[in-house]
Amino acid sequence: MRSGLLLTLLCVVPIASFCQTHPSRDKNPQVRNPIEGGRIFQYYCAACHGADGQGNGQSATALKHAAPDLTVISQKNNAKFPYRQVKDTIEGTDPRLPAHDDRKMPVWGPIFHEVEADQDWGEVRLENVTRYVQSIQRK
Repeated sequence: MRSGLLLTLLCVVPIASFCQTHPSRDKNPQVRNPIEGGRIFQYYCAACHGADGQGNGQSATALKHAAPDLTVISQKNNAKFPYRQVKDTIEGTDPRLPAHDDRKMPVWGPIFHEVEADQDWGEVRLENVTRYVQSIQRK
């Protein structure tokens, strides 16, 4: 009896301790997939586009094509931010982009649309990250 109790404690205590020190992603699904535009950008985009969006991310040198400076999108578009085009590019639904193999950027739409807690937060994420990119435009 005593050895059974000891064995149970040796198994349960480390598991309980681990659960308390490592918060479950199920309790907070936003840990993995944030919904705030700036956090989404830092989590998914900054590696290539840089924390400031200027195309100088840590992974930029390893890319086949240079990551564009996202802060000049409006400047290159007659001082207008092409909101729908940017959102569609992020989502991977821009009809002007190649469908196979030659896409320069990952398709984030399916990742942003992962269902969490029976809700699809994809549109919220896409809208928020697009607004964030709009907010970092140079004047």
